[in-house]
Amino acid sequence: MRQKELRIALVCYGGISLAVYMHGITKEIWRATRASRNFHAGDPPASGSQGVYRALFETIADHSQVKLRLLPDIIAGASAGGINGVFLAQALASGQSLEPLTRLWLECADIDQLLDPDARPWSRFTKFWAQPLVWLLLRRPGGALDRTVAPEARSEVRTKLSRLVRARWFAPPFSGIGFSALLYDALEAMAATPAGPRLVPIGQPLDLFVTVTDFRGRLERLRLNSPAEVVETEHRLSIGFRYLRGRDDALADPAELVFAARATASFPGAFPPFNVGEMDRMLVKRDKLWPGRERFLRRIFPQHHLDGHAETAVLIDGSVLANAPFAQAIDALRNRPAHREVDRRFVYIDPKPDIVRNMDQAQDRDAMGQRLPGFFSTIFGALSDIPREQPIRDNLEGIERRTSRVRQMRMITDSLRTEVEETVSKLFGYTLFLDSPTPRRLTNWRNKAQDRAAHMAGFAYASYGQLKLASIIEDIVDTLRRAHQGPKALYAERLREAISAELRRTGLDHLSGKGGGASDAAIIFFRTQDMGFRIRRLRFLARRLGEDIAQTGRTPPEAVVAMHDTLYTCLSHYLERETADMLGQDFADIAASAIDNPGLAISELAARRDLRAADAIVDEQLASALAMLPKASRRSMLLAYLGFPFYDIATLPLLQGEAQNEYDLIKVDRISPDDAQSIRKGGADATLKGIEFNSFGAFFSRSYRENDYLWGRLHGAERLIDIIASALPPEAPLPVAVLADFKRRAFLAICDEEETVLTTDPQLVPAIRREIEAAFAE
Repeated sequence: MRQKELRIALVCYGGISLAVYMHGITKEIWRATRASRNFHAGDPPASGSQGVYRALFETIADHSQVKLRLLPDIIAGASAGGINGVFLAQALASGQSLEPLTRLWLECADIDQLLDPDARPWSRFTKFWAQPLVWLLLRRPGGALDRTVAPEARSEVRTKLSRLVRARWFAPPFSGIGFSALLYDALEAMAATPAGPRLVPIGQPLDLFVTVTDFRGRLERLRLNSPAEVVETEHRLSIGFRYLRGRDDALADPAELVFAARATASFPGAFPPFNVGEMDRMLVKRDKLWPGRERFLRRIFPQHHLDGHAETAVLIDGSVLANAPFAQAIDALRNRPAHREVDRRFVYIDPKPDIVRNMDQAQDRDAMGQRLPGFFSTIFGALSDIPREQPIRDNLEGIERRTSRVRQMRMITDSLRTEVEETVSKLFGYTLFLDSPTPRRLTNWRNKAQDRAAHMAGFAYASYGQLKLASIIEDIVDTLRRAHQGPKALYAERLREAISAELRRTGLDHLSGKGGGASDAAIIFFRTQDMGFRIRRLRFLARRLGEDIAQTGRTPPEAVVAMHDTLYTCLSHYLERETADMLGQDFADIAASAIDNPGLAISELAARRDLRAADAIVDEQLASALAMLPKASRRSMLLAYLGFPFYDIATLPLLQGEAQNEYDLIKVDRISPDDAQSIRKGGADATLKGIEFNSFGAFFSRSYRENDYLWGRLHGAERLIDIIASALPPEAPLPVAVLADFKRRAFLAICDEEETVLTTDPQLVPAIRREIEAAFAE
């Protein structure tokens, strides 16, 4: 049975009251992840949609001999998506249930709950001068409320909108401290429920990021040619958490998770700006302690902390500047361990794609007769809608460029295969393949092949060696930057200069030896520092195994599986050394002094990673797995292993070192109403209520929230089944009818689970159940 991980980097957009819809989707992701974990552990299947996902994983295993594990390991969110990301990450890391969050959204995400007590209108005479405006908005026949709100919800919406309009003006109507308290209560409710198994495997990191806007900003120094240095104000801020099972007991202190969730969802105009003082006051009211407060503030506000302004930093909604936080998720791709084959996905949740709405009824028209936006539409669009709804084309193009480089690299290595294998065969002779590959022989053969490849490269080795050196320098700089806990402005640039100067001082500016190939100093440096080469080689072997040996069918399946598992086990020995986690707590002190003492930083990094020790372990494990292969398959793998230096010299300079550590493509999937139309077509307009009032609609009606939450679960289930099934080998897809049946079963299971919960509109679940039966009866 082939082991494979479907790893998801989840990106959650902002959506204001559509947070309820996104909660339904993240709840299905949580349920599918639980089903996957239980399937691998051999635990009894659960009921509901979780049981349907379990059956799907079992069917995939029987159909394609692939034992698939679903693993969300990177979560990035903004605004409402940030809140859902925080709670999903907490559930994955702790094993706690997401059910209490459902109660928060359905019961508490309401105008009456969110209004600040000081802002509430206490009588019908409050703001008597606003009564004409209330009538104009709510009671005028044929007005906005009659046109946009369903008849069954008009009374509730009219009452709550009246309260909102008559609440205080020129100040945010919603309570910031009240919202923080609701978030804290939800985390406590999760902790109070019986916890299941943690959903993050041992040794696997889980990264969480939420975007925040630093209202006043912080000064960042930039280097130019002229003037030499300038200062600009940076407002973008990302609050990150990393959980590593086996090292950490929890994702973070509850106060820190609430801090991140409240800050990222501080919607301008609706909620007051957020600061540390609000969190302190909320904790005092609850008599709660925050023992890691100073350490947390120093970590997320390094420059503010240095300047003594961390306590006064003002934060507003993260989606103002980064509504689709792909960049944070892409950065986290580095340093991911891999114990088995990985299918990497970026999955983003967009609750209302491509919806263009007029925010007023302005009748101004241009010379061509086209309607022009009105005064308030222009201002509101410039300040809010346009920044939030910008497409992710830049992010997707960056991922596609990376994917294209991977394809190009594969094409180059495929075209060189015959020539490289002939060279390796001549170099070692055929006696190589008559002997069993012992660890000692592998070490000697590997060193001989690398030396021969360097000599045969001639003058080309100089550019290859310099590119390897540059890549190693970047790796050292990046590792130290991540470990550095102080201000990061210009840190990487100054550190890069210091390390480069140190390497020149030790003679590593000339990498070629006098007789050709690499110099002695270069060989020692690469053997102690070149992690990338080792990772590239193992990924190359995994590709050769999967696309060549496994496909021929001439190798016993148990030998292929053993070789496959060994390759990813070997890979993990290096990937775990890429992370800053295994370098020790005091490595931050080394990073802090690295600019002044780069030699110490370089030597300490080499000593703590100890690549020589990893090489010895890998040689032993590879030798054992190779011995299980038949002679022809063993020969093919050895030719790939010993020939890799030749491939690397040819491809690394051509591709400038980019994408060389990965041989796997990254795929992007979206979850939105437009992509899930098995039950009802028409996208968000046809299914969601929260899109009304510029996406504030669900705050005015519980029936709206119940509707959107249910559709979130249904859409999430449909898209998850599609995404999970797409991880199968192309030559062995699940039949379309089988997938359709799984979707039908998941939809009906969700209706069964929610029928006694979603009762504000008694016809909601029965009506959708009838739609499901009609859709799948055709």
